Amino acid sequence: MIHRWPIRVYYEDTDLAGLVYYANYLKFIERARSEMVREAGIDQAEMKRAQGIVFAVRRVEADYLAAAHYDDELVVETTLDGVTGARFDMPQTVLRGGQLIFQARVSVVCIGPAGRATRLPADIRQKLETISVLTRG
Repeated sequence: MIHRWPIRVYYEDTDLAGLVYYANYLKFIERARSEMVREAGIDQAEMKRAQGIVFAVRRVEADYLAAAHYDDELVVETTLDGVTGARFDMPQTVLRGGQLIFQARVSVVCIGPAGRATRLPADIRQKLETISVLTRG
């Protein structure tokens, strides 16, 4: 099961040329990742409050393949793989009518109260591993 999150392009998402401004693709995929994690039962606000840990993007590799325009209906597809002790990877694509227009691979780390990478708690890791199995089919 691939997680799919619909996005509509609004005027505020575009640049002077009427195309989606490049940085907004990162916002689109961030929203989709957040929704995927939420739907898996991971409450990031509670995780921070109770354990002092947060998720942070460590690395993004992005490829811009075609432009999106005002009022386009897009779909962000997200999968999860590579869950390790403190990190997980999330390949993501943005499609317009089935056409691939953007793709990225995002590495996310678990950050502890001291601001350094820390191991994923067992319950969070279990939920992420469940997502990983579901999204890889």
